[in-house]
Amino acid sequence: MNWRVDVAVQAPAHSALGDLLSYTSTVAPDPGSLVRVPLGSREVLGVVWAVHPQQEAGNDAAPAMPLKALGAVLDALPALSEGWRDLVTFAARYYQRSLGEIALAALPPALRDLTAVQLVRRLKRQSARGESVAGSARDLPAPSVEQTAALASFEAERGPFLLFGSTGSGKTEVYLRCVAALLQRDPGAQALVMVPEINLTPQLEARFGERFGAGAVVSLHSGMTNPQRLASWLAAHSGGARIILGTRMAVFASMPALRLIVVDEEHDPSYKQQEGARYSARDLAVWRGQREGAKVMLGSATPSLESWHQSRPPDGPDPGGRYLRLAMPSRIGEAALPAVRLVDMTLQPPRTVLSGALLEAISQRIARGEQSMVFLNRRGYAPVLACGDCGWKSECPHCSAYRVFHKIDRTLRCHHCGYTERVPRACPSCGNPDIAPVGRGTEQLEEHLGALFADVKRPDGSAVRIARIDADSTRRQGALESQLAAVHGGEVDVLVGTQMIAKGHDFRRITLVAAVNPDGALFSSDFRAPERLFGLLMQSAGRSGRDAAYLAAQGATAEMWIQTQHPQHPLFAALRRHDYPAFARDELAERAAAGMPPFAFQALLRADARTQETAQAYLNAASAAAASLDDAQQVTRYPAVPLSIQRVANVERAQMLVESRSRAALQRFLAAWQPMLHELRRGPEGKGVIRWLIDVDPHMI
Repeated sequence: MNWRVDVAVQAPAHSALGDLLSYTSTVAPDPGSLVRVPLGSREVLGVVWAVHPQQEAGNDAAPAMPLKALGAVLDALPALSEGWRDLVTFAARYYQRSLGEIALAALPPALRDLTAVQLVRRLKRQSARGESVAGSARDLPAPSVEQTAALASFEAERGPFLLFGSTGSGKTEVYLRCVAALLQRDPGAQALVMVPEINLTPQLEARFGERFGAGAVVSLHSGMTNPQRLASWLAAHSGGARIILGTRMAVFASMPALRLIVVDEEHDPSYKQQEGARYSARDLAVWRGQREGAKVMLGSATPSLESWHQSRPPDGPDPGGRYLRLAMPSRIGEAALPAVRLVDMTLQPPRTVLSGALLEAISQRIARGEQSMVFLNRRGYAPVLACGDCGWKSECPHCSAYRVFHKIDRTLRCHHCGYTERVPRACPSCGNPDIAPVGRGTEQLEEHLGALFADVKRPDGSAVRIARIDADSTRRQGALESQLAAVHGGEVDVLVGTQMIAKGHDFRRITLVAAVNPDGALFSSDFRAPERLFGLLMQSAGRSGRDAAYLAAQGATAEMWIQTQHPQHPLFAALRRHDYPAFARDELAERAAAGMPPFAFQALLRADARTQETAQAYLNAASAAAASLDDAQQVTRYPAVPLSIQRVANVERAQMLVESRSRAALQRFLAAWQPMLHELRRGPEGKGVIRWLIDVDPHMI
């Protein structure tokens, strides 16, 4: 008997290739099997989604065109489970992408190029290493009263759970104990622990490795080499790996015995994919847990407002949340949360970078052998290089943005398209040799601090040691690990960096944290900017004073300094009290009044074209076509506008916001809109359009 095999292959949604391609086969592979199939002139990897007897293909009629034969079946690998395929199907439908785009992007790249024979050899090598066995939990410290209560609720209830714990309250210890309890009950179970950024995985991997043994833990993130990712994925897929630590991509890891999902720092925007299929790994983790019967714990000191709203107490004034909130407001060891000090920069002399009071506070820390952290969320030496005579600025010729001046290698670098040039000796416009940096980044701040503390000595008489951690200083393999080790080892007195150092790290000797210039987000047009700023500052403050014993031995107090032009802003008032619930209450009230998420649901239709006019014309035509859809009356369509950075790599970008009070209505609208968008793309309205995409639940508007 011949079989029609429906296969998911990698193709973006805007390609109009469809979800599944059909092939003919004399054998019936299991759904979820990996296969190699012809696609045009290539042979590509695919995932079997469904298998039908050939005569059912069209009510006993022959297909409109003959089907190509299925290639090799990679049957040495167990088929991907029904639960995994359901996750991919849900993600594709909800985020308006094709099945194959989601499914194939979730597989390790190295798997796409392996033949059946090569895969067998690879699996034999993997099997020779043996299955990981989680050791019994070791060196368990006694949990705090708050940790004990959270763990008891987690064991007794179904969840999902929101662990709302202050910085330093011991959330990681709760995660460790949840995993330990799971593996004690079911040694064959698997746990997925997610972190928002790659730089946080080594620290967490070390903690889990110490507790359960290194062999029980594997990592899964984009910073790994292709062979490393393949090995980790195979360990998870076979059920051999008990604990998988990963970034957002790990939410799609094939884990046949998944019983627990932890999403650490669940508020972090990094969980939202910003390229290709724009999924939220946090939201998919909750859905996957419900589908597969796995408990889900979201953790944060500053939860996203969506998660906070979903964890409303059932006996409160506004009941109805789906999550169970577990509160841990106190730090471990009776350590106090840092005192927040505001510096009014309007009272400082012009062009002041660091106030005299802040410099004195840092000097005192250096004299006592303590560490300080200075946070500026802008890398490079200066955001712009400019000529004072003619007004020339270091604009990128390919983007509507400036190239950033990097003094360390004397380059002008665009952080959007990557275009890089050497710094000119004189102004390219008028020849003036006196071109100067405008504004400052972490490179310049590091240099400035070095000059200010050049004559200051440490307690042992040596020079002050200043280090910088950002995306530029950690570009080399292993650079981040060595720099973090230097900080933990006390080899750094003042640490300068971007948001890379502001969250998740357990620095034991830092007693002062300073935010140099955080005002930019206070008056942003992005309604999420205050939420992100509050979270970033509160997370930054949490790096200070985490070790109560160290503070007591030093006779020190933990402090967070914020230099601002607007010290009276209500955001800072809540921050000084470490009062996230008050901040969340006020923000949610404003959003409810304005009809914004989580009280409404949004999507963006974006178009990229060679001209801004072409991109906006396509969006306007799409809006007009949508007026005939059944749910059009429940969905508001806003006018097309350019993106804030409208040109990147010589491509003009425009977007249109659509919004509804009903998530279901918005989803029906988007699904019905898709065929229209494909048709418009093929018509005169699509001439000159490079690509279009739909971003559901966008984080950047």
